[in-house]
Amino acid sequence: MAEIQKVRIKVVSQKGTCEAGHKVGDEWVIDGKTPEGLCLGAFNNLPPSLQVLMYGGSFPWEKDPDVTTIACPDAQNPVVFELRRLRD
Repeated sequence: MAEIQKVRIKVVSQKGTCEAGHKVGDEWVIDGKTPEGLCLGAFNNLPPSLQVLMYGGSFPWEKDPDVTTIACPDAQNPVVFELRRLRD
């Protein structure tokens, strides 16, 4: 079985009013458990990309193989999250 790699989720952009109160600079580290305090709507968008990074994959359209960005589903008040694989 592949070793799960930790991934840091960081808010890199926020426009309008985030109902969950997320702001630029907020961070969570994923190590196989759901992070406390992260909006459920936003978290529902993250698992496919999280799994790619956690299991060693990458996205061919990204310059850095350890990073991708994902937006929350609120188009009126978008929060953009950077997902970064943490290398030990």
